[in-house]
This record gives sequence, C-alpha cells and structure tokens, in this order.
Amino acid sequence: MANVNEMTGTGVMRREWRELGRLIVDSLLAGMFVSLVLALAVFIVSTQAAAAVPPSDNGGLNLKDGAGSQINAPLLFTDVHMDITGMTARVQVKQRFANPTGEWCEGVYVFPLPERAAVDHLHMQIGERVIEGLIKERGEARRTYENAKSEGRKSTLVEQERPNMFTTSVANIGPNEEIIVAIEYQETLRFDNGSFSLRFPLAITPRYIPGMPMADGSTGLGWSAATQQALDAARVTPPVIDPKLGYVNPVTITIELDAGFALSRLSSIYHPMKIEEQPGHRYRLTLADGPIPTRRDFELSWVPDVGSTPGAAFFTETKGGKTYALLMAMPPSAAAADGPRAPREITFIIDTSGSMEGVSMTQAREGLMMAIDRLQAGDRFNVIEFNSISIPLFSVPMPVEAATLDQARRFVGKLSARGGTEMLPALKLALD
Repeated sequence: MANVNEMTGTGVMRREWRELGRLIVDSLLAGMFVSLVLALAVFIVSTQAAAAVPPSDNGGLNLKDGAGSQINAPLLFTDVHMDITGMTARVQVKQRFANPTGEWCEGVYVFPLPERAAVDHLHMQIGERVIEGLIKERGEARRTYENAKSEGRKSTLVEQERPNMFTTSVANIGPNEEIIVAIEYQETLRFDNGSFSLRFPLAITPRYIPGMPMADGSTGLGWSAATQQALDAARVTPPVIDPKLGYVNPVTITIELDAGFALSRLSSIYHPMKIEEQPGHRYRLTLADGPIPTRRDFELSWVPDVGSTPGAAFFTETKGGKTYALLMAMPPSAAAADGPRAPREITFIIDTSGSMEGVSMTQAREGLMMAIDRLQAGDRFNVIEFNSISIPLFSVPMPVEAATLDQARRFVGKLSARGGTEMLPALKLALD
C-alpha cells in the first residue's frame, strides 16, 4: 500500500523537483491512474472552476482556467514499483502533479494500464487532504462526481473507456496545489513456452475509429467526432505527442522479483536494467540509465532453470493477521521432457453431453486419441465418458498393451454427444 507519509512532506517534494528539474523542462503531465475490476465500474473519490479539455497521448493532465485558456501541468515525478511473486505481480504507480496557475481548474487524464490488471487501492492527495478511492456503478459514480464538482468539493472520477484505456477527471484543483496519486493493482503474468513475461504500458497510440462522423458529433476531449459505430470516439482519441518534442514524461521503474527458481535468463527487451541478484532466487531490478521517457512499453521476461525434473516453489504472505500461500509447480525443461520418464497412471475423462455436439465433440475425440497414442509401456490408464450418466472403459486402470490400446481407440471412436451434463459421478469413478 502507498505510504501516505511519503507523499506529504514538502521537503521531499522540493528535493524531487530539483532532482528532476532537468528532465521536466519539456514534459507534459502524465497521469496513470486506475484500472477497474469490472468493466462498468469506476473509482471515485471526493472531499470538500472548469470544463474538461483534451488529454495527451502518454497520459497527460491538461488544465483549463476561468478564461478558457488551456495549459499543460508539468509532471513532477512518476515512480513504478513492482513486486513479483511467482506468476503474480503487485504494482504501485505513484505520481505527483501540480496546478501552476492562479485559477481553480478541472483536470482530465487519459492513461493506459494492462488489460488484465485488477486495481484494489487508490490513494489521492490534493493539497493537505488524503483521499481513499471507492468503486461504484458507472452512472452513480458520474452523478456523485458532478454533484461534488458543482458544490465546489474536490472530487475524482475514473472511468474505463476500453480494456486498456482509462479516463480520469479531477475537479476543483486549487491554485498552485500539488496532486499526489498512488494506485495499486494485481495482475496474473503470462507464461508461454517456458518463459514468464510482464508488460507495463507507457503510451497510448492512435485508435481506429470506424463509421461516418455524426453531423452533431462533438469532438469533446479528443480529435475525433462521434460516429454511429463509436459514440464515445471523443473520449478515446487524445492528441498524439510528436516524439520530436523531446524527453516526455520521465518514469522510474523498480522491480522486486521473487522467482522461486534459479533463472537461466532474465532480460528487459526495450530498456536496459541493472540487476542485483539476492539470496533465495530473488532479484532487484532498476533502470540502468535512470528515468525513461514514456515512448515505448516496458517488457520484462525470465526463464526458470528447472532442469530435468519437475520443480515447485512455495510462497507465503501475512496480511491483516492472516497468512496466504501460493504453490507454483513447474514442468521440466522441454529438452529434459523428451528423455526417459517414470511410469504413470492416467484416467482420461471426456465430456459427451449434448452441448459438445459438432466441432467440439470432434476435437475432443481427436485430442483424446492423441493422448492415448502418447502412453508408454509401464503406464496404466482408463477412459471415462460422462453425460447424463458416466461410463468407464475399464473397471480399473489397465496396463498399456496392444489389446487395451485397441479397446480404447474403438471406445473413443464411437463417442458422440448426447444427454445432459453430470460430471461429479465421473470424478468419483476416477478417484475410486
């Protein structure tokens, strides 16, 4: 969770301003806020002035003063901290913004987040107040935000526009006020072909907007008018920043990786990283060249060095007086899997209910045939089909022999979809 004390110290803010002064001369404000657990849910925060204006492509905050003039608020600091345990990641994004004008303003942000991220914490500090985020139904949240804004109260609304694009509105930002935002989300990592990978989006690219523009379609926040196929086009088409403008939106990234296994490879594809190996298959990674501009997504990948036998890693965490555990099992390397293996007993259970009619049934039969063909001498096996009833091929698992394999192939070849779906009896047969 975000440490509120870290976000409130004026002295800390001043030091960071001086340290990043060189980097933020040409910067626009990047606001990377909150993803939602549900597509129609929003985060909204409110405490105790200003039309929306277009955001920037990298996650920018634009302000509009009382005279209608638009200005870009400078980015003070963006820090991304990732704690990776096994195949889950907990990510904290902390940013500090400022309203450098003498007017009360409303800010509108657009920002990317991973499609599979589930946000569970939002902390926001405006001036001296620290605010906690809540999740509400989208319509209710917008009404709450508009009411708070009209009453002159500070309020924030976060809405999901696309699976990986979000818009945030911040009402009643005071003259020369600093805004501090810290969000946390969890994400399940991708595992494919023996490699784990994590991607953190840092930029939003132009969106394809299908359909003809509507005659009365307002461009609103974006460069595109609404169309009959994209009524929200104005909300998902922020202006695009030209890379020639220079070093835009600097970001720092720190990663604490608890892999659970020794690694044969650990690499960042697009950004050089400083890697510090620690005891217990742990690694600390920081950007080798310091803060980076938000021009290209960050991607990290690593390959466990499991060896010739299956491996397992056990992780625990104590939170709120309760202990949680995660057991992660890894298969042997592909090369080792091709070598000799110990005999095994396998019971194949196949769904032949009516819902499997057609292509699904054909694919299920073909997949089961392939599995039977891969059995080896010394193995034992059985096949159980289930629909409204469960029918085993053998009364008990049988040795792999020419005769039992022929029986299994004939049994599987005759399977067809019919009846209802009663899975529990088939599981009991397999376990008994």
